[in-house]
Amino acid sequence: MNLDDVHRGIHKHKKRRRIGRGPGSGHGKTAGRGHKGAGSRAGYSVHPTFEGGQMPLVRRVPKRGFHNRFAKVVRSINIGQLDPLFNDGDEVTPETLKARGVLKGRYDLLKVLGDGTLSKKLKIAAHRFSESARSKIEAAGGQVVVLAGPAPVGKQRDNAKAEA
Repeated sequence: MNLDDVHRGIHKHKKRRRIGRGPGSGHGKTAGRGHKGAGSRAGYSVHPTFEGGQMPLVRRVPKRGFHNRFAKVVRSINIGQLDPLFNDGDEVTPETLKARGVLKGRYDLLKVLGDGTLSKKLKIAAHRFSESARSKIEAAGGQVVVLAGPAPVGKQRDNAKAEA
């Protein structure tokens, strides 16, 4: 193999294909549209799932279950995850959790769950708290702050603007 063979098919500024400009161009007469049929006509468009008349895959695959598109996305975090991340007396908010890389992606509500142990006095602000989390935070000398409404702007989903 020669280097000339490798670079033969590479064009930095490839000329555009001029269709319908006579038989000498290689794309004359039918202009690459073939003979007859809907695809040869002007204004032709096909549905993205059209498979030539056979039953499309999206209709062949069975649909199972139910998906509520209006449901709130609740992101949860355990108090056991908070203990190594924060120092005694720190304030834990959705913003500080995002800054430390704990919360990623979009969500509507933040819920603190009671799995693990909490040995530090933390002021934790979230939208929801489980009973076990609330009792463990208060037992450690911390404070529970319930946030009103959805998550801060930039984290909330488009179709869920306000908490129901």
